[in-house]
Amino acid sequence: MMEVRKQIAQSIALHQRLMDEPGLLSGLEAGIRLIVDAYRKGGKVLLCGNGGSAADAQHLAAELTGRFYFEREPLHAEALHVNASFVTATANDDSFEKVYGRMVQALGKPGDVLLALSTSGNSPNILYALECARERGLNTLGFTGQGGGRMQGLCDILLRVPSADTPRIQEMHMLLGHIVCENTESLLFKK
Repeated sequence: MMEVRKQIAQSIALHQRLMDEPGLLSGLEAGIRLIVDAYRKGGKVLLCGNGGSAADAQHLAAELTGRFYFEREPLHAEALHVNASFVTATANDDSFEKVYGRMVQALGKPGDVLLALSTSGNSPNILYALECARERGLNTLGFTGQGGGRMQGLCDILLRVPSADTPRIQEMHMLLGHIVCENTESLLFKK
């Protein structure tokens, strides 16, 4: 038997919990300021995730590079998994754990932002990317689930969705990501 109404109700309840979560809204605003500041200084945003979170990273990079609500200059944003030749070569020749970190080493500059998505907060390739970002002087913004996992010690700002349910966490990550894109666009390109 399908439980569609229950699933929608769970999502609605989690949306409400986001608004009541201590520090989440202020952390979200701080993350937006971090990104806006990077762009104002000529920097960029690099994004990474695995599976559905990789799709979310690519979606958000497209929103920043293309447009969100209105026509404007493109912003430099890159999802680190989109170069399939690089990803497969690095995974084959070294390890999948190193793929995103190597890309951060190649593209990241001090003052850029690495936005890392992991529902568990414990994905080894995400953790390595965050370590590389720190070594290179990038600012780090993480989206994760309720526990935060090992990302807690590696992110300047960590937005923890108050849930352990992967699909609901990913739904909230897209909400948070869209809020980041909308506010970044409006702050940088006021009409």
